Amino acid sequence: MILQRLFPHPLLTLILWGIWLLLNNTISPGHIVLGAVLAIFIPWLTSSYWPEKITIRHPWMLVLYVLRVLFEILVANAVVAKLILGPQKNLKPGFLNYELKLTSPVGIGLLANTISLTPGTVSCDLSKDRRYLLIHALHIDDVEAIKAEIHRKFEKPLLEIFVTC
Repeated sequence: MILQRLFPHPLLTLILWGIWLLLNNTISPGHIVLGAVLAIFIPWLTSSYWPEKITIRHPWMLVLYVLRVLFEILVANAVVAKLILGPQKNLKPGFLNYELKLTSPVGIGLLANTISLTPGTVSCDLSKDRRYLLIHALHIDDVEAIKAEIHRKFEKPLLEIFVTC
């Protein structure tokens, strides 16, 4: 019980500590201690602002998800470069409403950020009932194909990764 109060989000604590050490590019004792203090206190101080407890059902799927997103960013960069360097008249930008299966605020936020990180798409708005995500795409040939691709590549893995508590 005391550990739960001290470490309300243990995974976040470890991630923050690791990022601190990576950003400082050192494992000196001072940075290890300062990073640990910050990694403990930031989640502890902000825990009351988290709307739900985050539970990751399959941690390795989260690692695979991150790798997939990085790969998709590389692929999308090449596709966007080809579209931009090609004839501008061939571009068909537009908006689409994506119906969400995710209900977790963390999952929805991660999906929206993933879409925005992928070149050629931007998450613009979330409906008040949190059922639809408005997405702008640089080029839309087939709306349903884009929706199916978002679901298959990003939302479906997130549905399996996060458990709503």
